[in-house]
Amino acid sequence: MFRNQYDTDVTTWSPTGRLFQVEYAMEAVKQGSAAIGLRSRSHVVLACVNKAQSELSSHQKKIFKVDDHIGVAIAGLTADGRVLSRYMRSESINHSFTYESPLPVGRLVVHLADKAQVCTQRSWKRPYGVGLLVGGLDESGAHLYYNCPSGSYFEYQAFAIGSRSQAAKTYLERRFESFGDSSREDLIKDAILAVRETLQGETLKSSLCTVSILGVGEPFHFLDQETIQNVIDTFEKVAEEEEGEAGEGEAEGEAAAAAAPAEQGGSGDQDVAPMEM
Repeated sequence: MFRNQYDTDVTTWSPTGRLFQVEYAMEAVKQGSAAIGLRSRSHVVLACVNKAQSELSSHQKKIFKVDDHIGVAIAGLTADGRVLSRYMRSESINHSFTYESPLPVGRLVVHLADKAQVCTQRSWKRPYGVGLLVGGLDESGAHLYYNCPSGSYFEYQAFAIGSRSQAAKTYLERRFESFGDSSREDLIKDAILAVRETLQGETLKSSLCTVSILGVGEPFHFLDQETIQNVIDTFEKVAEEEEGEAGEGEAEGEAAAAAAPAEQGGSGDQDVAPMEM
């Protein structure tokens, strides 16, 4: 059986129980530039890689403000991401106007998932080809959710999506247990380091990443390029100092190892009794 018999529209199931159009949309997320999110008990940081189509063009915006307490980072089709971020902004405004209180993050994520899921049931629609990392703060604390094109959503302590995101996930998995108690500055540093993991050898500069943060007493906002560059310079300086100390330690160890046989040889000559003539 050929796959193209079952991927003409999103409502056709394959014999193996798969919806190929949904899988194609999820594949589009993997082709987008990387987006990273992580949270502590009081703050949420969203970061993304600034990817331009050519050296002559500017990069497209990948992080959007929904409200003072909610932000979203996207990977995949930017046009779809703009549509969904506008929908989220509208939902938040309507809730605030009706109930005179901020929209809970979990409720917004459910609305977003329902909107994405409808596109998997209608033959005249296509799934949204974008993944969204939704970070927010409400009465129950800080939250980070991932919404995928299938309509599913998951809550994470830290997560990465997009191209080369596996390297960032590996870094986050090694450190996620400490994120809950992390300070604002440490959370920003870990987000930038995770972004660096996705560059695969390319030098990290402030122009290559966008970082946003929200938290208790701190509405959603973007960090300026100077602040990001200062963070990069700080941990690079620390890394150089650690390498220098490690190099000195190795040199001292080699010198000590070389001196040991010489001392043993000298003491051996002294212990030998003189020959009788």
